[in-house]
Amino acid sequence: MVTGSTTYHHHVSGPTSTLWDSGGGVQMPGEDALILVVDDEPANVEYLVETLEELGYRPATALNGQEALDQVRAAAPDLILLDVVMPVMDGLTVCRTLKGSDDTRLIPIVIMSALGATDDRIRGIEAGADDFLTKPFDSRELVARIRTALALRRSVERKLGEIRRISDHFAKFVPASVRRLVTAHPDAPELAKRAQDVTVLFLDLSGYTRLSERLPPGLVDELVESYFSACLDRIRDAGGDINETSGDGFMAIFEDADRQAHAVRGVETALALRDLATPRRREDRKGVLAVHMGINSGMAQVGSTRFEGARGSRWTFTATGPVTNVAARLAGSAQEGELIGSAATVARLGDGYRIERLGPARLKNLSDPVERYRIVGRHEAS
Repeated sequence: MVTGSTTYHHHVSGPTSTLWDSGGGVQMPGEDALILVVDDEPANVEYLVETLEELGYRPATALNGQEALDQVRAAAPDLILLDVVMPVMDGLTVCRTLKGSDDTRLIPIVIMSALGATDDRIRGIEAGADDFLTKPFDSRELVARIRTALALRRSVERKLGEIRRISDHFAKFVPASVRRLVTAHPDAPELAKRAQDVTVLFLDLSGYTRLSERLPPGLVDELVESYFSACLDRIRDAGGDINETSGDGFMAIFEDADRQAHAVRGVETALALRDLATPRRREDRKGVLAVHMGINSGMAQVGSTRFEGARGSRWTFTATGPVTNVAARLAGSAQEGELIGSAATVARLGDGYRIERLGPARLKNLSDPVERYRIVGRHEAS
């Protein structure tokens, strides 16, 4: 406490260090921050602990570098006051270790070095130290360094909190593929369309009229919404992206560096979506929602599109070209509960599926006949 013009002194290793000066210094209340003091000199530790407690902080102590790392793993502090020369592990090694980890990189580290130890300061900068404090301690500098470091951490945490909130908001309206591109290239996202080998799945629903005749008003909409939600979960779990929901259907896109892998994931997802819409009991199947699906694989122009509206922007992730058109027409030709695949997709599936060749057919708006295959399901294990 400061009383009138009285000056309090604390003796540490070296000349006297003034805790409070008589020039009007005011003790500010602490913020309950946890500060780890790492020093092998008991006198230094005692002085720092006492000072921190008087300021309202919560001190913790470690007598060597390894002990400091153990304490950080147990309970990450808000700030570390770190000596350089210590047994077991020196302070610079501790600093490099903490600054090299994503989990501890943002913890401010103030290196405590002896007066004139220029090499320690240079090596401390190279190790990633945030600030420096010279021994013997001047109390005013100690307080200033602590408050500055903690203020910087609070500022960084606020910024990160804002970024996380923006990211969470962004995620609600931006397809997963667009988010992956922005994350991979934050300075210059590669959002333009590009040629990419993909598998495209089209799914259409039917049976609204029959259901409306059997079920109370509003329940049909609830069933459709529930089904679409389940579809979205399955497609995302499989690494796919829903391009757009339109009326009673949607298009999903599957990508992978392995051409066979995205075809298999697309077909597996389609079979799962078919099963979700199919009642287990045959007698329950009359008058339920029915799915009609078409799937095709090959090169398409793939990328993101942003639509600007009066109330903001909306992103979609889409694939365009003949591959997409054929998938849509195959879905249009499918009967209730059928998944119709192209020759390009079927050729990538191997021998693990029950597939029935339907032969070529002329489909709407396509000049050439398209070879069609009914993908029934996986072969049952013997």
